[in-house]
Amino acid sequence: MASFSIEDFVGDGVLKGLLPKLLEEGWDDVPTLKIMNSEDMDAINMTQHQKDALEIRTYLHDRALMQYGDKLEASRRCLPELLSLRTEELSSQFGMKRGHIARFTDRSNSCTDPLPKSYGLPTRQNTATPSRNNTIRKIQSIAKSFGRSNTYDGRSLEESLADFKIKDGYIFKGIVAAGPAEARACGCVQPPPVVDIVAPYAAIENISVQRLTPVYKIGMEPLVKSKTPPMKASELWRDKPAVLLCIRRPGCIMCRAEAHQLYAKKPIFDALGIQMFAVLHEHIESEVKDFWPRYWGGVVILDRTMGFFKALGGGKLLKDKFLSGFVFNPRAIANYKRAKAMGIDQNFKGEGEIKGGLFIVGQGGTGIAYQFIERNFGDWAPVAEVIEICARLQNQQQDQIKGDSSKSPQEYK
Repeated sequence: MASFSIEDFVGDGVLKGLLPKLLEEGWDDVPTLKIMNSEDMDAINMTQHQKDALEIRTYLHDRALMQYGDKLEASRRCLPELLSLRTEELSSQFGMKRGHIARFTDRSNSCTDPLPKSYGLPTRQNTATPSRNNTIRKIQSIAKSFGRSNTYDGRSLEESLADFKIKDGYIFKGIVAAGPAEARACGCVQPPPVVDIVAPYAAIENISVQRLTPVYKIGMEPLVKSKTPPMKASELWRDKPAVLLCIRRPGCIMCRAEAHQLYAKKPIFDALGIQMFAVLHEHIESEVKDFWPRYWGGVVILDRTMGFFKALGGGKLLKDKFLSGFVFNPRAIANYKRAKAMGIDQNFKGEGEIKGGLFIVGQGGTGIAYQFIERNFGDWAPVAEVIEICARLQNQQQDQIKGDSSKSPQEYK
């Protein structure tokens, strides 16, 4: 799987010398860099060779073929010309393997789910505003429309989102979600039960957490060694809503795949004003270094008491055994094959039986907006639904702000 390290993304080609300018203009992480359009490139005076290189590397990154980036870029051909080459030419000129050629020439199938077409960005209008801000605003306008519903009516966060319905075979009760429960071993093994009530906010607000990494930016990788003192989890979302991805094990191929798919949508979450955190329940330094920023470029935090993981299980850890939870579980095996097809490496270090999941938490003490439980090993929270919940959350908060600003001073008394 292609790395989220921007140094790995640009390689040793013509984009390497552009890194200081990219950092200055705010194009400082891979997901954001990949959404640049032609006028954004013109705004920082990119040459045609640099534009072609970015297009090639973006295409390769989506298909986990970054090992060919330097060679393809050095050919001085643009992406359409490279895609028109015959199999023999791709093999002889660039040393591309047969399976990789099939992946490269298949324009409709990528390992990483790209931004949906509905998020496609029109070219930027000429303006004095920095190019990145214009592009982010376009994403923000489109993403916010996904969650536009009834305006704020004084209900709590949980009540206002409780009627949200999501499709695709997932089981939803209010704002709690989990993968489907299927019989295992021909019905001889039953799947573990999961809670169907959202965790109370009190279950997570006082959890002690510690930041293990910062948000990844150009040149920040050495800062993974920096440590911060423990703090209350509520400090994470004090000023902005947050998505918290609870990782079962950072070396797990399925956990890495889920983290990569979610972080690839970082520009959308940025535009919606949503923070992104990966939550680990054990600290193995080598595993953190392998995980960040290759599979996740956001903040990684340590939940040593496993408070978030207990909240997902209704107050106790949701666990499963390898034999019953994976070997005899066809859905878990399908999840593994899906991750394997993305070209992700794995290892077996650390505890792997404690199930993870995902939380979306509103700003301040407004509560938990969404909770996904990993019923089967490798179940993912549907990214499209996560984005829509975040959009609705932001729209609700903006409606509340507008409502408050329209009140007269007497109404506050």
